[in-house]
Amino acid sequence: MTANKSVLAWILFAFFATATMLPLAVADAYPTDKNGPTLEEELALARKKVDEVRAHPGAGSGTPVLDANGVLGASIIVGAVFGGIFIAFISQAKRHAMVKRY
Repeated sequence: MTANKSVLAWILFAFFATATMLPLAVADAYPTDKNGPTLEEELALARKKVDEVRAHPGAGSGTPVLDANGVLGASIIVGAVFGGIFIAFISQAKRHAMVKRY
C-alpha cells in the first residue's frame, strides 16, 4: 500500500513539474518576427550603453539592494534578517515543544 502511494506521489510530482516547466521550455526568448531590430541596431545600442556607463562611472545600475557600501555589508544585513527569522522560528518551536499535550 505504501509503495502504491509513493509511486502515485512521484507520478503526480512529475505531472506538475512537467506542466510547470513546459511553457519555459517552449518560450521564445528572441522572437523571429521581421519587425525586430537587426543585429547592427542591437550592437549600436550596446555600444551606446557602454559609453553611457563609462561617462557616469559611479552611477551604478540604479537599483541598490540593501546597499551598505558593498557586498560584505549587504551580506551582513541579509544574514541578520534571515538569522532573526530563524531564531524566531526556533524559539517558537521550543516553546511549543515544552507545552504538554494530553
